Amino acid sequence: MNLAGNTVLITGGATGIGLALARRFQQAGSTVLAVGRREDKLREAQQQLPGLHIRVCDVALATERVALVEWARREYPQLNVLVNNAGVQRRFQLTEEEDWEVRRQELVINVEAPIHLTTLLLPHLRQQAAPAILNVTSGLAFAPMAQAPIYSATKAALHSFTLSLRHQLAATPIQVLEIVPPAVNTDLGGAGLHTWGVPVDVFADSVMERLAAGEQEVGYGTSEEIRRASREQIDARFQLINSR
Repeated sequence: MNLAGNTVLITGGATGIGLALARRFQQAGSTVLAVGRREDKLREAQQQLPGLHIRVCDVALATERVALVEWARREYPQLNVLVNNAGVQRRFQLTEEEDWEVRRQELVINVEAPIHLTTLLLPHLRQQAAPAILNVTSGLAFAPMAQAPIYSATKAALHSFTLSLRHQLAATPIQVLEIVPPAVNTDLGGAGLHTWGVPVDVFADSVMERLAAGEQEVGYGTSEEIRRASREQIDARFQLINSR
C-alpha cells in the first residue's frame, strides 16, 4: 500500500490506535479525516496533528453513518481509503443480568458500523485512484478472551467479513487489508486495563512499515503468532488467555 497521497477516513481516529495511524498517514503525506464520538478528544487530536480534519459522528447510529459518508464524499471527493478502527470492549459475565441495549452496542459499533460504512463507500471507492479498506480486528478474533465475549466474537466476525470482502473485490482496484492488534497500551475497555500491552507507537510503526511493503494481513507479537497458528496452537492460546 502506498501511504502517501491518500485521503484517509479513520473511525475512532481521536485516540489510541486510530490516532497513531492518523499520525503516520499524515507524516507520509496523506490527508486524514478523523472521526469520533467525543468532540473534545477530536480537538485534542487536532492540536497534536495540525492539519487533521475532524468530524463528530456516533457510528453506532445508522443515520449518522449515512450523514458521515455524504459529508466525506461532498467535502473530500478524493477520499480513497477507509479505516474501520472504532471499537468498544466490555468485560462481563454472560450470566449477569444486564439490559440488552447495553450489550448490543458492542455488536453495532464493532460489526454493523464497519460493514455499513464499507458498503456505503464502495461505489465511491471504486472510482478512486489506489483505493483501500483497512479493517482493524484483534488477536482475540482467533483465540477469544472469555471475559470479553461479545468483543471477541465481533472481531472474529470482522475478520471473516474482511476475507469475504477481499474475495469479492479481487477483480476491482480496491485493496482490502486487515490490521490484527495484540493487546496494545491504549484505553480500550477502560483506562489502565492495557498498560502492560505493546506501546502504541511501536505497534503502529511496525504495521505501517508492513502495509507499505504490500502485506494484506498484519499482526504484531502474540497476534502475529496466533493469526498463523494451527488449531492446536489456537486451543493452547485460548487456555492460556483464560487461565489468567
